[in-house]
Amino acid sequence: MKPAPSLLHPRHWPAWLGIGLLRLAVLLPWPAIMAIGGGLGRLAYLFALRRRQIAEINLQLCFPERDAAWRQRLLRDNFAAMGKGLLEIGMAWWWPRRRLERRLLAIEGEGNLPRDEGVGTIFLTAHFSSLELSGRFLSVRCPTHAMYRPNENPVIQAMFERYRTRHTLGIIPRDDVRGMIRSLKAGEGVWFAPDQNYGRKGKVFATFMGVPAATHTATSRFAHTSGARVVPFVLFRERRGYRLRIEPALRDFPSDDPQQDAQRINDIFSEWVRHAPEQYNWIHRRFKTRPDGGPPPYPPRRRMLRRRT
Repeated sequence: MKPAPSLLHPRHWPAWLGIGLLRLAVLLPWPAIMAIGGGLGRLAYLFALRRRQIAEINLQLCFPERDAAWRQRLLRDNFAAMGKGLLEIGMAWWWPRRRLERRLLAIEGEGNLPRDEGVGTIFLTAHFSSLELSGRFLSVRCPTHAMYRPNENPVIQAMFERYRTRHTLGIIPRDDVRGMIRSLKAGEGVWFAPDQNYGRKGKVFATFMGVPAATHTATSRFAHTSGARVVPFVLFRERRGYRLRIEPALRDFPSDDPQQDAQRINDIFSEWVRHAPEQYNWIHRRFKTRPDGGPPPYPPRRRMLRRRT
């Protein structure tokens, strides 16, 4: 499929250059890919000052019992992990199935994958650095749709649409509630990650890593409206490959209390984070919406850029 002519405009050439370099990088052996990705992440640590400050604040909030030296090591490891995750996007797009499967070390809870047809499944995950790769590993075993938040860069958006569509049943924009419900009622699977904060609308407050966080109630609404089961899953990166964990379907979900449901989901995500804290997406402003309507814990953009650590 050729790109739209508008995407070939010179202003998009830097994005195409990045895509080309990504395509070349994932031709290398996996250890080399991880080394390059880790190096890119460490460079980002040096230059992405604003994102580094956001991550520092998140780690202070979520790990107050740890000393500053521990959090600083975790911060550096986190940027390295995010760099690896960037290259894993290329692996998810271009690696053939056989090559991918050789790096899957284990599947925990494979028996929790739904086998009965006719009942939809919400595959629930969180924004770990191997997110794109987790969807590819899942879709090989259980064909699903992927929900997504459109990317601001039209070239990147076109690439996500092309390759997520190739490896899944299709993609559903996150604001297409009808499309989500329609797929679930048809007995299909949909995977999405509802652990980010994009405002107060449709949220309740539930603790995440011990901190009150505005949390989506969409999972409860989708499950209630469609009758779908909810199956949490996550992919952890290890020294020689990956471990896919598939949790049992949530029992008695949804309940009559959206806040209780949100807390239940956040507890699952928190357990995953404690297992591999360096692999979670700490550069997102997870706690920007506060229960009392007060200011976020993150300094305004200009102050963050001027600050030095």
